[in-house]
Amino acid sequence: MTKAVETKKVVVQTIADKFGSAASVVVVDYRGLNVAQLTELRKQLREAGVEFKVYKNSMTRRATEMHGLEAINEHFTGPNAIAFSNEDVVAPARIINDFAKKNEALEIKAGVIEGVVSSAEDIKALAELPSREGLLSMLLSVLQAPVRNFAATTKAVADQKEEQEQGA
Repeated sequence: MTKAVETKKVVVQTIADKFGSAASVVVVDYRGLNVAQLTELRKQLREAGVEFKVYKNSMTRRATEMHGLEAINEHFTGPNAIAFSNEDVVAPARIINDFAKKNEALEIKAGVIEGVVSSAEDIKALAELPSREGLLSMLLSVLQAPVRNFAATTKAVADQKEEQEQGA
């Protein structure tokens, strides 16, 4: 085999490994963004621990086939960039969605959420979910409500008995 073919195989395997280990992947069309905008997007993603790469579409298609994600291949046309997140499922979707609201040139094409190919609408819906901390605080308030109600009821009963004793 030629050196070029060997190099391409290594790149395809690298991309496949990224798809295999990623908690979420977001594919975007970045046409129309200038260098400063792209640099800002990369910076925001890097700060969240998200890797943002540009690969040849043909190599990316081969890599997705290795993981049974062929359904996403229809989106690998034109210039694409891919955001890979190994830990936070929501981070790449949220950062890219927020950035796309300010920069209409950035288009979310599709993604993979925990091994399932997802549409652009699914990615946007994921981005709109509250953060993990927000969800935990909502859960905590739901769990506290019955205790709060019980405490208020107990206090009301105690106050009522106290009034009855004072009145008697």
